[in-house]
Amino acid sequence: MKALKKTLLLSLACAAAAPAFAYEAGDVIVRAGAAMVTPEVTNNTMLPDLDVDENTQLGLTVTYMLSSKVGVELLGASPFEHDITLSGTTIGSTKHLPPTVNLQYFLLDSGSSVQPYLGAGVNYTKFYGEDNNLGLVLALEDSFGLSVEAGVDVKVTDNVVLNAAVWKVDINTNVSINGAQMGELEIDPFVAMIGVGMKF
Repeated sequence: MKALKKTLLLSLACAAAAPAFAYEAGDVIVRAGAAMVTPEVTNNTMLPDLDVDENTQLGLTVTYMLSSKVGVELLGASPFEHDITLSGTTIGSTKHLPPTVNLQYFLLDSGSSVQPYLGAGVNYTKFYGEDNNLGLVLALEDSFGLSVEAGVDVKVTDNVVLNAAVWKVDINTNVSINGAQMGELEIDPFVAMIGVGMKF
């Protein structure tokens, strides 16, 4: 998170010297970079000392501009893999794909060379490849939830931008072991991405 804050500040500083460019209806902005998922495990009534570690993968977003200020974004990534720990000891792992759709609002004039934006939408998380070190069958149900985001684009050229963004995603999954329901696990991660984008 400290690196993300530094990147945001640097991007804003660089924007002052950059010539203006415009986002317009029909534009497509494709962004790619390093995306880190940091779970915030809470309200875990199953095993209070159960936790899920962070993981970084290639992140990809595509935004279609409905107008100069409003866009629809799809967030995707290469599969994340998280270690599952109990009292600090790794007991297994799981993989997931987190496609998320957000409606975005760009805060400044469409011709500004720095484009901060806010967004909100829905997330679907597909869990698969569960594994454990206990000889048990571990399963995590797929999840639907809400998401919110904040980000900024900064112009490098007429069609290239630097991007930094964060999302907060609601992920609740029911956990079963050997087919027996163990309760709900609230993962609710922060997602942070730093990368570059192309405007088409």
